[in-house]
Amino acid sequence: MAFEFPLPDVGEGLTEADIVSWKVAPGDEVTVNQILVEIETAKSLVELPSPQAGTVGALLVEEGQTVEVGTPIIRFGGADDAGAGAETMSAPHAEATAPASDGAVTSDDEGGATLVGYGAKAASSKRRPRKGGSAAASQSGAAEASGTAESSGPAAPATAPAQPETGSAAADGAAESAEAASAGKPLAKPPVRKLAKDLGIDLASVTPTGSRGEVTRADVQAAADGTAAPAATGATAAGATASASADVAALEERIPFKGVVKMMAKAMVDSAFTMPHVTEFLDVDVTETMAFVRRLKASKVLGEDVRVSPLLIVAKAVAWAVARNPRINSTLDGDDIVVRKYVNLGIAAATPRGLIVPNIKNAHTMGLTQLAQEMQDLTALARSGKTPPADQAGGTITITNVGVFGVDAGTPIINPGEAAILAFGQVRKKPWVVDDEIVPREITTLSVSADHRVVDGEIISKFLADVGRGLEDPSVLLA
Repeated sequence: MAFEFPLPDVGEGLTEADIVSWKVAPGDEVTVNQILVEIETAKSLVELPSPQAGTVGALLVEEGQTVEVGTPIIRFGGADDAGAGAETMSAPHAEATAPASDGAVTSDDEGGATLVGYGAKAASSKRRPRKGGSAAASQSGAAEASGTAESSGPAAPATAPAQPETGSAAADGAAESAEAASAGKPLAKPPVRKLAKDLGIDLASVTPTGSRGEVTRADVQAAADGTAAPAATGATAAGATASASADVAALEERIPFKGVVKMMAKAMVDSAFTMPHVTEFLDVDVTETMAFVRRLKASKVLGEDVRVSPLLIVAKAVAWAVARNPRINSTLDGDDIVVRKYVNLGIAAATPRGLIVPNIKNAHTMGLTQLAQEMQDLTALARSGKTPPADQAGGTITITNVGVFGVDAGTPIINPGEAAILAFGQVRKKPWVVDDEIVPREITTLSVSADHRVVDGEIISKFLADVGRGLEDPSVLLA
């Protein structure tokens, strides 16, 4: 019998995903845990493994298509099996997390084989409503409720308002306007239509100059005086409009607003309009930090393949400053401010699929060597687009490196669930006063945005000053 595999919930509580690329084709023989397809969720790229061994009968969804969780995406079994009907995997099998690294297989209570990490989706997950479904339902309900209302238009009010003396002409104009709109005739307000009728002017022959493409009183008067340019014929106007639209479309690029981009946009909107952000700035002399980085690079003391950058020292300085100002590493949970005594350090990463913020778990416990290796691994995984959701969850404070783009400073938006984010600007040589003398020094600007519900100005200022102190004299970070 043919067997259909539905799109699983990969452990994120999501309701849909995009099919990025198929790794198998009809007729292929596959084994358990062999990668079938790569999908993009709202957080990352995920590879889905095969829940069983067998022959691929058909791919039910095309690449680039967005499908809801539970929709069959692939059929196992040959052509002979397809005619006998297909069995769809039951819900406990269908909803999955990413496979375990060892590729092991286990059994569930129903006796079927399933991958390690596969589990049932929470009952609270919702599916996206079908397009037009709610609107159609509303219209149907309204029609049934109206009873005697005509299907071609809304029900008339119980009492008609009194008409002024000019009501007859206005009513006639309004009727003509409605008829014109429905028939594709020139747009014009009722008084303008009446004027054109009185002057014997055909509105179709008048060139409209109104902001919405409507014929104005001045247009009608100009046509009556013989000073207006003739209007384009319907075919000419339609052709000109189509040509203009094609020209504009050729100069535009449309990017689908979905996946990682849409998820991050929602997170930023929620943060910006939920937390009262306050941002402070500090110029810092990082000459000693830059010299320290150059020595680490030259000595390769952290390892032959470890990349050393100023961001490494910034990360160490943030973890050090958090230990001195733990309230900055907190979050608001209902009526409680929760101060975390661990640092899951988020590093904002720009990837081909959008901005993500993976975090280094327990960064406060790491020395420079381990921290450098973790940052390097995090960056490489983010660039591949395959950062797992677990690496993006549970962050406590974030760094965004705007300096890599040649930017001095900014007002970053806090990652939801955290209380602060630090922006690290570019390092530039500037004139600086040292021992009452102006000398060239390497300077950067730090900016920190914080949730003013959770931390006050004193805590924010002390935290920022401590980060600056650590970058001015990196030896204090190693003391």
